[in-house]
Amino acid sequence: MSSVARWCYRRRFIVLGLWLACLIVLGGLGAAAGNQYNDSFTLPGTESTRALNLLEKSFPQQSGDTAQIVWHAKQGTVDDAAVKADVTAMLGKVAKLPHVVEVKSPYDTAGKGQVSKDGTIAFATVNFDKLPQDVPKDVYTKLIDTAQGIDSGALAVELGGNGIQQSQQQQGGGASEGIAIVFAAVVLFFALGSILAMLLPILTALFALGAGLQASGLLAGVINIATFAPTLAALIGLGVGIDYALFIVTRHRNAIIAGKDPEDAIALALNTSGRAVLFAGTTVCIAILGLLLLGVSFLNGVAFATALTVLFTMLAAVTLLPAFLGMMGLRVLGRKERRRLAEEGPRETHAVGFWARWSTFVQRHPTRLAIGAAALMIVIAIPFFSLRLGSSDAGNDPTSKTTRQAYDLLADGFGPGFNGPLQLVAQGRDDAALAKLGTAVKQDPEVAAVAPVVKNKAGDVAIIQVTPKHAPQDAQTSELITRLRDHTIPSALGGSGVHVYVGGLTAIFDDFAHVLTSKLPLFIGVIILLGCLLLMIAFRSVVVPLTAAAMNLLAAAAAFGLVTAVFQWGWDLSIIPIGRDGPIEAFLPVMMLAILFGLSMDYQVFLVSRMHEEWSHTHDNDRAVRVGQADTGRVITSAALIMVLVFGSFLLQGQRVISEFGIGLGGAVLLDAFILRTVLVPALMHRFGRANWWLPPALDKALPHISVDPSEAELSRAAARARV
Repeated sequence: MSSVARWCYRRRFIVLGLWLACLIVLGGLGAAAGNQYNDSFTLPGTESTRALNLLEKSFPQQSGDTAQIVWHAKQGTVDDAAVKADVTAMLGKVAKLPHVVEVKSPYDTAGKGQVSKDGTIAFATVNFDKLPQDVPKDVYTKLIDTAQGIDSGALAVELGGNGIQQSQQQQGGGASEGIAIVFAAVVLFFALGSILAMLLPILTALFALGAGLQASGLLAGVINIATFAPTLAALIGLGVGIDYALFIVTRHRNAIIAGKDPEDAIALALNTSGRAVLFAGTTVCIAILGLLLLGVSFLNGVAFATALTVLFTMLAAVTLLPAFLGMMGLRVLGRKERRRLAEEGPRETHAVGFWARWSTFVQRHPTRLAIGAAALMIVIAIPFFSLRLGSSDAGNDPTSKTTRQAYDLLADGFGPGFNGPLQLVAQGRDDAALAKLGTAVKQDPEVAAVAPVVKNKAGDVAIIQVTPKHAPQDAQTSELITRLRDHTIPSALGGSGVHVYVGGLTAIFDDFAHVLTSKLPLFIGVIILLGCLLLMIAFRSVVVPLTAAAMNLLAAAAAFGLVTAVFQWGWDLSIIPIGRDGPIEAFLPVMMLAILFGLSMDYQVFLVSRMHEEWSHTHDNDRAVRVGQADTGRVITSAALIMVLVFGSFLLQGQRVISEFGIGLGGAVLLDAFILRTVLVPALMHRFGRANWWLPPALDKALPHISVDPSEAELSRAAARARV
């Protein structure tokens, strides 16, 4: 790494030019390609997918996306002549839009049920020929503009539907990212004591983030990447990018204070902290790419986009950052530090003050501190045991969104379950059996209405639409789906030869939750195994990887406890603009686990690498743990605080899924850095003693030798080569 550092240091302007060229090229290609993110996903083998496949073959006009145009007469009723004339003309224009195959109006004979009992709310259904991801965004934009063109003081017009919702989602964090950068700058200033030094991690992270997001946008033209992926990638990339740069800058500054010239200092920093950054970043990418094991296309794109952004942060940290440091020279130190260096000469930067005292305190009281820290984490994790996975509905959209207002109008006029109807798709020609099924479904206490049977032209496939009493995201609706599949349908159709599948968007999301839950144990097992293997190779230890795995699981359980308490139990939702309490998004656990395992491994690597470096020199475990914690405590907690502020800033976006990630990841990093790595891990390592560094001889021979912290001999040889 030292040769890379010296090359980038000496050719700093070439390196900067290459990064600028990379940004310009990627930006130009991205602008030409346009926005190609979409929320397409498939669930092969599930009942809702079988229902959708039957619809595509037998009811093509009902197999595409569906949108609702909802209008509310603030004065009079929706049947008033003026309202009826305006709406009818508007619906005629909608019917002529591209990809629209059918518009069902409440003013037609077949649409009498589309007017509320009080006559003030009505809706029209717009059927598209394709699913949302295949309908151009501008079609939805034209639909919204056309429908709301008749909006007036007496008539409110709102639109709902999955495609409408996706078309209004934003990519990137916008103002949230700006606020996060301001927060990070404040923490960096206090951590580094210099405005110029403060700018380095931020500039490095921004270069990496720009390149990573542009590359992800291009990748979206090749594979399906969800619309929220850029925001999530920005959240992760900005946090780890600043953290990685902070670790390297801190080591570089300390080396200058110890007497090295700037070039030797950056060579040392990259050969030590730079190695740790590459190792930590690799573990983050591996953990995130573990999502590919789930076999869900929806998550594959998110994994690739996030890992790609992290990859760019690693590259920027070991190439662009040395170039920036070369441009700054000694100015990376503050004026007071430069003056002190000139007057007093070089000095060692062993930790003094709070972190030296705290690490000594942990060494003296390891048992009590370990028990207290573990108990606190377990208490925070308690809500996790009531975690319910599902999908939040449009009732959690920001109140300013038309999808939220349409949802509220339909719930007021027709009941909350009207926003998530179920489709019973039947294959067979037994009319008596279908009639019996309809009667049985009506008797379920959680069913609000059952529509008449609708058959295709061939008469071999039928649809029965079922309206639940509760909202799509409610637990009662999920229980209804299970009850229909496991009891009601088999009992009503036993021996008839008719096959019925429960479909619809609500059922699709319910199946999505079950698919991910069933694969969660495999996913957790694989990423724990890979993480342990990497740490075992790096630190030649069995205990260190096992301790890290236990800490990662504890941090994840506490994070899920926080998310469950806030979003499912409804604690403090009044101050977070994300709607009402409901289920946790089905894909959140696997995504959070992948990211958390990677981020937790970051702090474990930075902490233990310094301990291992000291152990290699002294073979004194207590000293190694104490010095390692004292030397890294400030930088780890500063980096964690930056990450927490970055994640917390995304609560301002008002999107429930991003807010869930913000609370979960921010809380996890806070607990990880300030409780696990500051108290529990060093306390346990003091109790384990020399066993921390034990590895069976046979395993030592079998494992490859990759050092995160180079020996003094390696550093001396690297310096000698540089002088030659």
